[in-house]
This record gives sequence, C-alpha cells and structure tokens, in this order.
Amino acid sequence: MAETEASPFGGCLEKMKNYVRTRKGTILTAEILISFIILICYAASMYGGYTAVAICEMVFAIIFFVIFMMELDKQFLVVNWLWSDLFRAIIGAALYLITSLICVIGGGGDGARIAGGVFGLLAGVLFAYDSYTIFLDIKSNRQHTAAPTDDTV
Repeated sequence: MAETEASPFGGCLEKMKNYVRTRKGTILTAEILISFIILICYAASMYGGYTAVAICEMVFAIIFFVIFMMELDKQFLVVNWLWSDLFRAIIGAALYLITSLICVIGGGGDGARIAGGVFGLLAGVLFAYDSYTIFLDIKSNRQHTAAPTDDTV
C-alpha cells in the first residue's frame, strides 16, 4: 500500500539520496556536518564568538547543497553558480584556517575551544579541497566551450 501512494516528499528525498552519492554532494554534506560539529564545540567553549564562522559556512553550504540538488543552477542562469561556489569555498577555507589557528594557539584550558579549532583545521582542509575540485570543474568547462568567432572584425 505504501508503494502505491506517492509521498509528498518522495521526489525530493530521492534527489537528495542521489545527489549525496555524487562527489560534490558528498563534499557539501561533509562540510555541513563538520560545520555543525564545530558549532557545537564553539558553543560549549567559554568564547562563543567563534560560532559565527561555523553558522555562516553551514548555512551557505546548505544553500548550495539545495541549489545543486534541486538543479536550480540550471534554471537560474543569472548567477554563475560555479564561481559563486568557488568564492564560498575559498572564503570558508580561509576563515576556518584563521579562526582555528587562533583557537588552537590561544585556547589553553578550554578544551571545547581547542576541539573546535582542530575540527576547524580539518574543515579548512575540506573547504580547500572543495575549492580545488571546483577550480578543476571551471577549468574543464572552459576548455570544452568554444569561443565565438566573428569574421566581421
């Protein structure tokens, strides 16, 4: 009986399952999860101000996950989604590496802050890897698209 009735979220869940299995989906899922772990660590520390980086990066990763999962990037052509995702990943890598180094170096006596810093360093590496894969995608797309030629110069 459950097989004959269509679930209202069936198509979305199926798209999510399929997208998580792709390389980009796996990277974005890992970014969301590690940002959530960092958010918990920083929230438990004595200095809660570092949670802003984790919250922002997690929200941006969720937004891009939904955009790419639902293939909205193919519908909204006004925005160059690859370049936007590249800037998001580069800024995320830089922010995580900077804040994590500050937390690890100056976090004496605050175990949650040090743990958030260590996870932040891992997140910085993950975001840098994401930047690298996006750069390779942009580079391969440029080589496959021919430049328009105009003979009436």
